[in-house]
Amino acid sequence: MSISHAPPGPLESDISGIGQSSEASLALEPIVPTSSRRTRVPRWLRRTSGPLLLLALWQLLSATGVLTADVLASPGRIAQVAGDLLSDGSLGSAMATSLQRVAAGLLLGTLIGTGLALVSGLFRIGEDLVDAPVQMLRTVPFVGLIPLFIIWFGIGEAPKIAIITLGVTFPLYLNVYAGIRGVDAQLIEAGESLGLSRWGLVRHVVLPGALPGALTGLRYSLGIAWLALVFAEQVNADAGIGFLMVQARDFLRTDVIVVCLIVYAFLGLLADFIVRSLERLLLQWRPTFTGR
Repeated sequence: MSISHAPPGPLESDISGIGQSSEASLALEPIVPTSSRRTRVPRWLRRTSGPLLLLALWQLLSATGVLTADVLASPGRIAQVAGDLLSDGSLGSAMATSLQRVAAGLLLGTLIGTGLALVSGLFRIGEDLVDAPVQMLRTVPFVGLIPLFIIWFGIGEAPKIAIITLGVTFPLYLNVYAGIRGVDAQLIEAGESLGLSRWGLVRHVVLPGALPGALTGLRYSLGIAWLALVFAEQVNADAGIGFLMVQARDFLRTDVIVVCLIVYAFLGLLADFIVRSLERLLLQWRPTFTGR
């Protein structure tokens, strides 16, 4: 007795087809992010491409005569002058003097700005007494106070450091104050429910919450410090990068002026790199968006 198998009917064929299509639809395909599909270029190469292109354009304009040496010296000439200033020690000595002035002004400005921000941000009575005078003084251009500082402190190092201190104080005050007042009130309530004292709240809740704003203010204050140094070293300076610029201006040496400006920019970039490294070190607990 033989059993014959009949061919599948239309309904069975449809069911089989549906099963195969559902299995195919259930097959998962890995999703590749758009950023990883693109050709990956090293970040250091991307970050240096802009300055290198600008340098190449500068060299091209100088070689073709569009930029004359009287207007702006060529990059080759700038490099040669920088080497000469380094070899005779004048540039190194000027950098050391300027760094000392910035360090002193930054230290005093940080202490004053942070102290005022803590008093104003942590206490309502402190805000009533401190914030209004600080906001009034903040609107006064610190460059306009140079003649007054000369009368008060003479023409030595004191007015130069005072100018830098004043330029550093207000940005740091604003950012630290905003950081303190920007702490979530629910975190304060949670800390109080856990039995933290007032000092414990300040130490474990308020100050960590204000730290990102403080570091942002420090970065901004460093930029203002170098700007204030440029003006400060015009006040009867006998040393420093600004002194080299004044001498170069008197002798129409645009190459020396450009070298001094590049040194200012390099020192400012180095200081900003240090603060950004501190941010990565101190703010590891706060995950943030880093771009794509």
